[in-house]
Amino acid sequence: MSDAVETEKKGGWLSRLRAGLAKSTKRVTESITGLFTKKKLDQETLNELEDALIQADLGVNVAARLVEKLGKERFGKEVTDEEVRAAFADDIAEILQPVATPLAIDPARKPHVVLVVGVNGSGKTTTIAKLAHLFRGEGRSVMLAAGDTFRAAAVEQLKVWGDRAGVPVIAKPTGADAAGLAFEALEKARAEKCDVLLIDTAGRLHNKTNLMEELAKIVRVIRKLDPDAPQSCLLVLDATTGQNAHAQVETFKTMSPVDALVVTKLDGSAKGGVLVALAEKFGLPVVAIGVGESIDDLRPFEAHAFARSLMGLPP
Repeated sequence: MSDAVETEKKGGWLSRLRAGLAKSTKRVTESITGLFTKKKLDQETLNELEDALIQADLGVNVAARLVEKLGKERFGKEVTDEEVRAAFADDIAEILQPVATPLAIDPARKPHVVLVVGVNGSGKTTTIAKLAHLFRGEGRSVMLAAGDTFRAAAVEQLKVWGDRAGVPVIAKPTGADAAGLAFEALEKARAEKCDVLLIDTAGRLHNKTNLMEELAKIVRVIRKLDPDAPQSCLLVLDATTGQNAHAQVETFKTMSPVDALVVTKLDGSAKGGVLVALAEKFGLPVVAIGVGESIDDLRPFEAHAFARSLMGLPP
């Protein structure tokens, strides 16, 4: 791909990121801007800034950290809202940088197995299709396993997306054993020397015991074929759930070998700040973020661009 095309694509993605984060940005920046009628940074303003950050879902710890640093550097000095937003963006980027890690596919694995977990409605099935599209774009061969055998709609949806992404989907009738399906998909992917196998799973959190047993069984069964599988376990989180995302991370970490996050629906949410709170609390890699419905709207996560966009500043 030429540098010009790459730059154009990158520019297009950054503008989509800014547009996608518009609701979250508005929520944060309006609060900050509204505080700077008085110019000198005093304790009252710092307290109000901390409240504004907490209300924007950045979390208590992150809010305290950002405001404390700002106070140390600028207390009693004249400061503009733009300077505050720039300082916060730098500090947020610092928090996010360690977790901004693209999903690394091990070329020695044929296939590299990616187990995808998350509650129903989080965007899990479409995320799988979008990841397949990304990997196809990198020249990798991909196979999908429709492991949410509980919901007929999930299987059909994955088949439609599979066709769109140009990748085969291994599926069985509704109610089939998900672990058995995952085993067959892994056998087939190995036989065909596929680079990546993406396995969808059910997400019925209201029936936690059954879900926990099902996820544990899938892992146990695929390890009969590959003792190191899954090589990656992605938890898909819907940004519109805000602080509930914390509880979902805790729950799925007890149920499955979660080692990375994907955050979706940032375009429909004013709660994009939760991503910063999750990074600070769990330190799990955020391998991709979604800011739209289209198959191209899931991209690797960039800390600096996200932090600047969240604070309403040009990337």
